[in-house]
Amino acid sequence: MPKPDLRLSLLTVLAASGCGLISSDVTNFDLTLPAKDFSIDATRWQLDPTAADALLMTDCSQAPAACMTAAEAACAESCAGTCSSSTNMCELQLDVSLYQAIDLVTEKPELKAIDDEPVIKVEIDSVNYEVSSNSLNVDTPELTVYVAPMSVMNPKDPQAKPIGVIPAVPAGTTTSSPQALMFTPTGRAELIAMMSSYKTPFNIIVGSTLMVTSSSEIPSGKLDAVVYIKAHAGL
Repeated sequence: MPKPDLRLSLLTVLAASGCGLISSDVTNFDLTLPAKDFSIDATRWQLDPTAADALLMTDCSQAPAACMTAAEAACAESCAGTCSSSTNMCELQLDVSLYQAIDLVTEKPELKAIDDEPVIKVEIDSVNYEVSSNSLNVDTPELTVYVAPMSVMNPKDPQAKPIGVIPAVPAGTTTSSPQALMFTPTGRAELIAMMSSYKTPFNIIVGSTLMVTSSSEIPSGKLDAVVYIKAHAGL
């Protein structure tokens, strides 16, 4: 059954009431968003394989700080060296921090018809993800999806609220079809809260930490994924 035309419904309500108020009967308009693309690209870390190998072979039992110094030579950004408490060998932490902006008024122009309403009632139908291509030579860690204000792009920021989890993706594998995001206990409510204040743009962030050890390969390649958000709303 086709969904009602929001603008036509609003004009009908206004004409009938004559008082400039929007009826609460205006419901069920589509809030399905354009697909949001995310890529984990190993070139971002600008890894030096020789320096990375040297770091991973470093015994840090007597000088844990040596790992951080070695990491500065092994990678250019979004990384850190740590001393493993179990092996006393240096490990390399590579941060995964990806974000995409969501501006509902721009992406769903029909919302301009309710310009006087500060909040809408949102229902989340589904949040799915799909790994469309993957040449990474290592497994990804479990990836957490967050919502955050536009000013926040780092998943470690306290204003970034986790909404769900994408399980680890094995090296070189893709998904055959969209997979459902595993919501956190408060994830659906956090996403609804962000989308309900529809005039305020926000970020979707994907974040995690990829650990590289002496038994791991040095990461190379790229993973491309898409997040789909489907919702509907009323007044």
